[in-house]
Amino acid sequence: MTLPSDTLEQLLDTVSRFVREQLVPMEHQVADDDAIPDTIVEAMREMGLFGLSIPEAYGGLGLTMEEEVLVAFELGQTSPAFRSLVGTNNGIGSQGIIIDGTEEQKQRYLPRMASGEIIGSFALTEAEAGSDAGSLRTSARREGDEYVLNGTKRFITNAPRAGLFTVFARTDPQQPGARGVSAFLVDADTPGITLGPPDKKMGQKGAHTCDVIFDECRVPASALLGGKEGQGFRTAMKVLDRGRLHISAVCVGVAERLIRDSLRYAMERKQFGQPLAEFQLIQAMLADSRTEAYAARCMVMETARRKDAGLDVSTDAACSKMFASEMVGRVADRAVQIHGGAGYIADYGIERFYRDVRLFRIYEGTTQIQQLVIARNMIREVG
Repeated sequence: MTLPSDTLEQLLDTVSRFVREQLVPMEHQVADDDAIPDTIVEAMREMGLFGLSIPEAYGGLGLTMEEEVLVAFELGQTSPAFRSLVGTNNGIGSQGIIIDGTEEQKQRYLPRMASGEIIGSFALTEAEAGSDAGSLRTSARREGDEYVLNGTKRFITNAPRAGLFTVFARTDPQQPGARGVSAFLVDADTPGITLGPPDKKMGQKGAHTCDVIFDECRVPASALLGGKEGQGFRTAMKVLDRGRLHISAVCVGVAERLIRDSLRYAMERKQFGQPLAEFQLIQAMLADSRTEAYAARCMVMETARRKDAGLDVSTDAACSKMFASEMVGRVADRAVQIHGGAGYIADYGIERFYRDVRLFRIYEGTTQIQQLVIARNMIREVG
């Protein structure tokens, strides 16, 4: 559903002010404590940020793809950890249910995800099944009216906070690759689930990941997503276009924040009797960053509009994710360079962003996976 223009502007203004007035001042504390304060989490719930992409019929805002990326541009203006907290509920944590879930499953989970009562988590990755998701080893054997899950998932975003896991497991051991994989909706308090210690990451402190271990974990047959076996990998692929565009938009937002901070510093800091911004080599770095961020914003907006129009945007979403995630890495590197020694010091926050944005080139499909998706789609189209 498309929001009236004045309603959309009000939403974007509210999110922008929330980012500036409440999230940005908390960045250093969240990084130091490796935790987002409960007061911030509650404010996010009240604003409806956990349900941006969930249909209105289930308590969400039901934003279009274009509207969602506009919100993501704003959320990207601060530490990625804040966006990560609400990201799974709007993306991979809920979209599988929205696209392929039964009506009973939608009614049971989506309203509570939209309100932020529960946080969804996407349990796909394993130690030997990351980019090659079709090779996962977690199993789900049928016993009467139950499935029994066994296996370990790795690097699972928001797992320590999760109330619901979308778990991908092999239901048909005789079927190689992706065809034998099914998806299950598993409540986090189900017996047989244990969590590993939180991962110690390079960046994005406050956004937590950990292993999720399933040991003879029994779930009812009704937990099978969509009620069909063998559809899990297809479900995972369906949610990726939206997820990749969302991440691309966040990359644009972060890049614009870094450019703004770098420009301000370059205009205030003096060397050789004049502001850094007067030096042409500094200007070149600022110009390159501005140009690349603008290009990424245009790519994301155009692809979002095409998706809303019902067109197949698999290739364009991969292009956007690859370009935007690589772009923000270059912008962060230039930001450190423009700040000089100050860019390497934690007080300015630039080095934190430099570490934070590195993850964007890995999740929702690595840059190399995006290259394969783009090239294979090109070949398929010609064929």
